[in-house]
This record gives sequence, C-alpha cells and structure tokens, in this order.
Amino acid sequence: MSSDPAKPGADGIVALIRREISNGNLQLNDRLPPERELAESHCAARGTVRRALTRLEREGFVTIRPGSGTYVAKRPDMEKVGAIEQATPLELMDARFALEPHICRLAVLNGKPDDFSRLASLCKTMDESVGDPVVFSEADSKFHRTLADCTRNGLLIWIIDQIAGVRSQDEWTRMRRLTLNVRTIADYNLQHRQILNALRAREPERAANIMKEHLETARLSLTRASET
Repeated sequence: MSSDPAKPGADGIVALIRREISNGNLQLNDRLPPERELAESHCAARGTVRRALTRLEREGFVTIRPGSGTYVAKRPDMEKVGAIEQATPLELMDARFALEPHICRLAVLNGKPDDFSRLASLCKTMDESVGDPVVFSEADSKFHRTLADCTRNGLLIWIIDQIAGVRSQDEWTRMRRLTLNVRTIADYNLQHRQILNALRAREPERAANIMKEHLETARLSLTRASET
C-alpha cells in the first residue's frame, strides 16, 4: 500500500527546515517548534520528525538539547548551500557515479560484520517497501550512507552527506514520484542485495561493477523521466 504522497517523509522535512535556515527565516539560536508541533504541521509521525532532526544535527544545521529543545546551530555557508540547492538529480547521479564504485571497494577492505548486518537490515526494509516509495527512498539513502560509513574515511562520508542533500530537494522528490514504481524498486532491491553479497564475499571489483550497473540503471530512469 503506497504512502500518502502529501506526506514529505524525513527527507522532505529536512529539506524544508534546511531551506528555512538557509533563507534566514530561522536564525542562529532560534528554537524550533517541539516534535509534536512539527509532526502535526508536516502531517508526519513523530518518529519521522525525530529522524529528520537527527540528520539536521549531523549536518550541523541544528543542535538538540535534551529537555530543552532543538535550536538552529549556525547559518550555513550560502555558496555551499547554493551548490546543493541548484544541483539537479542528474548531476547527483554523475557525482555518485564518480565516487560510489570506489566506496564499494573500500567497504570491502574496511567494512565489518556489524556494518554488513546493518546493510542487510536496510535491504529487508527496502524489500518490504516495494509499494511505498517514500519509505523505500529513506532506507535507500541510509543504505548508501552506510556503505560510506564502511570506508572509515571521514572525508568521503562528509562528501556523500553533501551529495545526499540533493535528494531532499523538490526536484528530486518530483523525480522520485515519476520513477519509483514497484518494478523499479524491485530491480534496485536486487542490485542492493548483489552489492551486499559481493561485500560479504570480499570481492571489491564485483561490488564496484554492480554499483556501476545500479547507478547506470538509476540514471537512465531519471533521464527518461526528465524528458517527459
């Protein structure tokens, strides 16, 4: 059963709050509304809001003070934010294609069994979300972020986080609705499983090649959708 497309999900909430901060509508040290109010205003579950706030804290946009609330941590560099906001989904795919196959190689070298268990859990979530593009997309983002975590390379992890910011933009949300159907999600899930199997088998080139195929599949889907 598909989720309500009007609900933004964690990615959408991240995009909205990030935009309010970058536009100056939320200033340094401003207190965000409580989770309950954010959940009501965004028609989302409180768990979804919590995931969004946690991600914003990881990105440095807010700080969460237990017992007090969530506060704007800083105004981000406007040039960097502009590059993220202006990037297209196809530019995102090109950037990922330059990085993620090698991330798979490093994940084979540096990934640990616990990392692979996390990836397996995310694969299960994605398998169970074939009819729910929003839930699938959130788990998909976490899968690729976890792959970056496996590298143990802080700079690569930071770069992947910046690239992932594009996935919170309105154009990406529109493309997701155009491209993510049951068949496409099933194809992506198969490729995710194949990548995980290659990691567990400690086969770096196989993992890298499957990632290339995965990103080529996604890019072709986006290209076709952009032409409609």
